[in-house]
Amino acid sequence: MQLKRPLKILDWYIIRKFLGTYVFAIILILAITIMFDINEKLDAFTKAPLKATIFDYFVNFLPYFANQFSPLFTFIAVIFFTSKLADNSEIIAILSSGVSYRRLLRPYMISAAVIAGATYVLSAYVIPPANVKRIDYMNTYVKNKRVEYGSNIMIQVARGEIAYMSRYDAPTRTGVKFSLEKFEDKQLVSRLTAQTIKWDTLYRWRVQNYLIRDFRGNREYITSGTALDTIIPFEPRDFLISKNDHETLTNPQLSTYISRQKERGVANIKSFEIELQRRYAMCAAAFILTVIGMSLSSRKVKGGMGINIGIGLALSFSYILFMTVTSTFAVSGLTSPMVAMWIPNFIYAIIAVVLYRKASR
Repeated sequence: MQLKRPLKILDWYIIRKFLGTYVFAIILILAITIMFDINEKLDAFTKAPLKATIFDYFVNFLPYFANQFSPLFTFIAVIFFTSKLADNSEIIAILSSGVSYRRLLRPYMISAAVIAGATYVLSAYVIPPANVKRIDYMNTYVKNKRVEYGSNIMIQVARGEIAYMSRYDAPTRTGVKFSLEKFEDKQLVSRLTAQTIKWDTLYRWRVQNYLIRDFRGNREYITSGTALDTIIPFEPRDFLISKNDHETLTNPQLSTYISRQKERGVANIKSFEIELQRRYAMCAAAFILTVIGMSLSSRKVKGGMGINIGIGLALSFSYILFMTVTSTFAVSGLTSPMVAMWIPNFIYAIIAVVLYRKASR
């Protein structure tokens, strides 16, 4: 019983050091980021209302930025406080008391699990709704990146149903030269054409100056009119895909969207698949980078913690850069999004195992 009590105290000591340094690193870097961001977007901030700048942009941007670079903050935290422990000979004292290197790793892994869990919850459920406000602010006051029109749009809205629009305009919610063809056993059974079509809400559309041709056997039945309210299972966001749309969907929404778009034959959904896999890969990175950071900084070196921090920053930035590079493999079709996002984790996991074995000896 006396042996377990000091180990429990040791666990809480390392966990507090780890998470405390992690939060401190986030606050410090976010403060620097705010200064650079204000300088870069000063013209936009002066035009926008102060309330919108604070609550629509910064309140939503800071958690987004912190979560995006969570692996960097994790690595910095591990390197910084472990190097300090080693420099004060605390690591040597802990190991000399009979605690194995493997046992010493336990509170690090517990802390990494806390960070990974928080990262997942934030990226999967909390940040996407907040990104809606942030991106809307950016489009309104900084630079408009909305896709507001499309041309020659063809999409499978349901099994055996193909919709086509010559052009769609988002501000007016109106498309022109619309057609909807229904097939059964590869045979055309119905065709609706309209001069214009207007989106209402969800799947409700209103077609104007329409003509419906139904083919039954060798006979054709024609119906026409000036206006008709109808339900067609698609909406503008299914074909007007903006650059940052994948950042506004939660994990369940992303999974549903990807499955539905694949069924419809939509090709430009790579960014959505990459985003989904990136969220999972970032959680695993917390454990991998923690092992690497501990293995590098647990020994006392002549140059002090400066060398460890320098190596740690180089490795963490290289990890983020590597993940950015491999994502282009998925965009170009060289690999699947899952493989592209997990390649850095696989390579750095090998590095982590090698460094851990070397450090434990």
